[in-house]
Formats: sequence, structure tokens, C-alpha cells
Amino acid sequence: MAIYENLLLDQQNGILFITINRADKMNALNIETIREIRNAMQQVYDDASIKGAIITGAGPKAFVAGADITEIAELSEVTARSFAERGQDVFAMIERSNKPVIAAVNGFALGGGCELAMACHIRVASENARFGQPEVNLGLIPGYGGTQRLTQLIGKGKAVELMMTADMVNAQDALQLGLVNHVVPQEQLMDKCVEIMEKIMSKAPLAVGLVIECVNAVYNNDENGYQTEANAFARCCTSEDFVEGTSAFIEKRKANFTGN
Repeated sequence: MAIYENLLLDQQNGILFITINRADKMNALNIETIREIRNAMQQVYDDASIKGAIITGAGPKAFVAGADITEIAELSEVTARSFAERGQDVFAMIERSNKPVIAAVNGFALGGGCELAMACHIRVASENARFGQPEVNLGLIPGYGGTQRLTQLIGKGKAVELMMTADMVNAQDALQLGLVNHVVPQEQLMDKCVEIMEKIMSKAPLAVGLVIECVNAVYNNDENGYQTEANAFARCCTSEDFVEGTSAFIEKRKANFTGN
């Protein structure tokens, strides 16, 4: 079993709660924390008892307030490329997970923190949350997928503005832009995330995973999204959950999905 120094993991009722536990550093993402996130996501992939994950940051101030600047300051052209690619690979694991991953954004989500939140399938923000990609202040650009995912979520014009000005947006503005799904008081944040996750977990797991796959195909130029959808639709029709779901509807009862 993996040992974690920068994450707290807690599994309850099929949900793996992943807390980035570096509150004294505003939960900044250093190389070791990225490695631990990879290990935690591998656990989500491999453990059948885990049906979904919720990612948050320790303390009331920050989800993740960026990457570790002391590490970034030492990068060269060669090491910077591998640094970015390592983070991109880990965040892609989140985005491609066939189990839902929700970001519980409990404060600042800046730089790599905003990128981490955007890699999750759903984002729920507390009222004190702040989002931004301020890398130009360091003479940098986002390196963990931010230029791509921010543009996908809020559109080219606003994404370019935010990344070039380094402006932050508050939770309500993020909601209006489509960057987050919900905004709630901080004390209700985790309850809202669990409510959404439990609703998703009551549905057919195969279908949920294929929704994620098909939506991701929209942004993959190497795939025909419509063909991906048709193939996924056909795959659903081979499942026991399809038989159960249609039978339950006809019989006017609640479906009991097993993931088969």
C-alpha cells in the first residue's frame, strides 16, 4: 500500500476522500505531492470498492494555491518540459477516470490548483473560493493543462484574458463563466459534494464511465466523438445494468445497478 506524506485518504461508503495536506504551504503542489496524487488515483482505478473520489485541500483558506515556487525556480528548459509533462499525465488520469471525481474547492485554486480542479469532472466551490492562472507573474504560462482546459470550460476570449492578466475570479464569477458547477457556503461544501456523488453512484456505473469517455472525446482530435458515442451506446446495451434499468422502468420500480 502506498505511503502518503502530503495527502490524507479516507474511504467512506464507496467514496475516496483525497485531501491535499500541506495547509502551512497553502497546499502547494510540489513534485512529491503530484506523485502521491498519481498513486491515489491509481487506487481509484484499481479498487472496485471505490465508486468515486472527492479531492479537496486541508484547512479553510486554500484548495491548492499553486505549485511549489521553490522547485519551479530551479527548472531549466529540459527539466521544465518533464516537470510539465509529469503533471499533465497525472491530471489526465483524473480526467480519464471512468469513476467520477469531484473537486471540493475550499478557497484559493490558483495555478496548479486551478488546473487540478479543472481536471476533475465536477467542481463545487465554497463562497470564499478564488480561481486564477497567475503564471505570467512569474514569467511563465500554465503547464499542467491550464491553457487547454480553461479554454474548453469558459471559452477562448475570457480564458486568454485571465491567463494574460493573471486576474483572479471569485466563486460567483466562476459559476457564471461555467468554471464551477455549484457555489455553496463553506460549511456546506463537502455535504454538497457527497450529495452529488451519491446521486451519481446510484446510476449504472458502466454508463457513468462511458459518459466521461464520450465527453472527453469531444476534445480529442484523434477521435470521432459521434462514433465513440455510438460504440459506447452499443456497449451499454450488452450490460446487465441495461436489462435492469429498462426492466425497472417498465415495472415502475427503482433500478438496482450492479456495474455488470
